Amino acid sequence: MAILEFRNVTKSFGEGPGKTDVLRGIDLSVTEGEFVVLLGFSGTGKTTLINLMAGLERPSSGEVLFKGKPIAGPGPERGVIFQNYSLMPWLSVDGNVALAVDTVFPDLPAAERRAKVDRYVAMVGLSHAKTRRPAELSGGMRQRVNVARALAMNPEVLLLDEPLSALDALTRANLADEIEALWQADRKTCVLITNDVDEAIILADRIIPLNPDGTLGAAFRVDLPRPRERGAMNHDPAFKELRGAVTRYLMDAGQQAHAEGTRVLPDVLPLHALPKALSEAARSALEDRYLEYAHLHKIYPTPKGPLTVVEDFNLSLKKGEFVSLIGHSGCGKSTVLTMTAGLNDVSKGGIKLDGYEVKGADPERAVVFQSPSLFPWLSARENVAVGVDKVYPKASRAERQDVVDYYLERVGLGDAMDKPASEMSNGMRQRVGIARAFALSPKLLLLDEPFGMLDSLTRWELQDVLMEVWSRTRVTAVCVTHDVDEAILLADRVVMMTNGPRATIGRVMEVDLPRPRTRKALLEHPDYYRYREQVLSFLAEYEKGHTPAPKPKTAKIEAA
Repeated sequence: MAILEFRNVTKSFGEGPGKTDVLRGIDLSVTEGEFVVLLGFSGTGKTTLINLMAGLERPSSGEVLFKGKPIAGPGPERGVIFQNYSLMPWLSVDGNVALAVDTVFPDLPAAERRAKVDRYVAMVGLSHAKTRRPAELSGGMRQRVNVARALAMNPEVLLLDEPLSALDALTRANLADEIEALWQADRKTCVLITNDVDEAIILADRIIPLNPDGTLGAAFRVDLPRPRERGAMNHDPAFKELRGAVTRYLMDAGQQAHAEGTRVLPDVLPLHALPKALSEAARSALEDRYLEYAHLHKIYPTPKGPLTVVEDFNLSLKKGEFVSLIGHSGCGKSTVLTMTAGLNDVSKGGIKLDGYEVKGADPERAVVFQSPSLFPWLSARENVAVGVDKVYPKASRAERQDVVDYYLERVGLGDAMDKPASEMSNGMRQRVGIARAFALSPKLLLLDEPFGMLDSLTRWELQDVLMEVWSRTRVTAVCVTHDVDEAILLADRVVMMTNGPRATIGRVMEVDLPRPRTRKALLEHPDYYRYREQVLSFLAEYEKGHTPAPKPKTAKIEAA
């Protein structure tokens, strides 16, 4: 029996020439007890769709029905969990859940209302924190309060609008597992909006893509047995086939980034380039140890004494090598990167680049952060030119402009060079950040979770952009990431870090996959899932702060 139905629904915003159809001709039926995942990306109307189900929006045409009757507004039978936590900051965990219970069940005796609050707080594992206020909770704990509050209202349908997207990878995976366990226990009808393919497969009975034009794609049935354990699924041929099919569909449906233009990069030397004779003489001695970390430590003073965040980090990179750093939150990945950038002092040990000790920030080490930190009042071209003008002091104005325009074309911004940063999407701003870094012609490219704030499709597009531009320059690169697939896609070696404090290198995995790489090609490579299993296994060993016994640090998979 259908509990939720969309019949030829269109939702538009604006009037006249400015009218925009966000959703078009939506036909959807959700049966009672089903877990449906709507998978799409920024701007495809996912939130509008969930708002129509919740009664927070009305369709422009067509009907949205709950149990055969048109939805006229919000109701307690449809519980909603949003991406932001929307908790009352002055109330405790108990108080936030009790507020919902008291509103929906005002006639229940106080003892029964109290028991209901206790039950759902315990269900999401927060009994130990029930007296804490939201400001005293982590992001994952705050989202658990949201889940408890929605469940305590005893809705017939649970609507989840990207509830996990603001969380780190480990918290997100753990909470997704908890949501599935809660669904299994109560068998409520669930509709989840997400942009994460793995999350969709873990949770769904059916995955329905939302196309960029606001229409629904063909559904993917998920017949994998429950409960679905991530490590085990990595070996499951059905999981691999489904994951590949959904990923390919989304990549084909999405707007892919393409390099534009035919501009030629001028032959100009950056400020930090060595004279040709000197660089050739040094090449053989330094190429295998182009970037060296020797007994690197980072120690912070605290009232309780010194706190060692990173301990005895030792690693050498060849010139032109791309290394990914991965590990759980707090393992010191970004600390290593900021010390390499010269933005954070080294406590003990040292870092050498091209034979010289790293001291202080320098444009020879270009950094792309999670947020690109552009000047909002400047255009894309002007933001990139700020660094280029300083790094190429002997180049003519026209040559410097050619450098700027060349890299903006490479990252797919040939038609938006004069657009102010304040008018750009997050994805466009990050493209400018990538162009700016490469335009400095650095000796070393440092990337600190550069795509962490972006939806999956934009992240995939920019990974392709990064790989395309990197393949032209072969600049030595270090990328901090929490994304296993990103780490493997980008890297020659994946360096896995143990948990902090006293974090260090736990394992190094060589990635012997052909270049140039594309996500589609990797999904079909016979060794890809074996590399993925090694990283997932390492992260699982260190999950929740565990410190397993040491193992051999270097791993290499023989080609199949």
